[in-house]
Amino acid sequence: MGIEKILAISGKPGLFELKLQTRTGFVAESLIDGKKITVGLRSNVSLLSEISVYTYDGEIRLSEVLRAIAEKEDNGPALSHKEDNAKLESYFREAVPEFDEDRVYASDIKKILNWYNMLQAKGLVSKEAEATATAEATTEEVKAEE
Repeated sequence: MGIEKILAISGKPGLFELKLQTRTGFVAESLIDGKKITVGLRSNVSLLSEISVYTYDGEIRLSEVLRAIAEKEDNGPALSHKEDNAKLESYFREAVPEFDEDRVYASDIKKILNWYNMLQAKGLVSKEAEATATAEATTEEVKAEE
């Protein structure tokens, strides 16, 4: 899954791809319109690869949630994030049955579905990507042990 360099920047709509790191911050490109912006070190920035979703057993990575949605939709677009909260929670429960509804709010689900649809439109999420990455990691671990 290609979300290692995808950022969510507080106060800015959409998602951004990390392009270049500088002394005072970094340069990011919007996935929506392709415009480049500079972001200072004081900005609240989250790497999508570092985000997790609460479950009853602990947490699961956002990449696994996105893959589960991709599997449910057969790599197609997800339900719109503009649907009503009950419909969104029901949809999210189908994709991620173990999510903790006491700690994952409707606003979180809206954000995840919006991100999924943006990433899916750019071809950055798929149901097969996680299996390939896992196989490559296992192969590298075996080589390291030899």
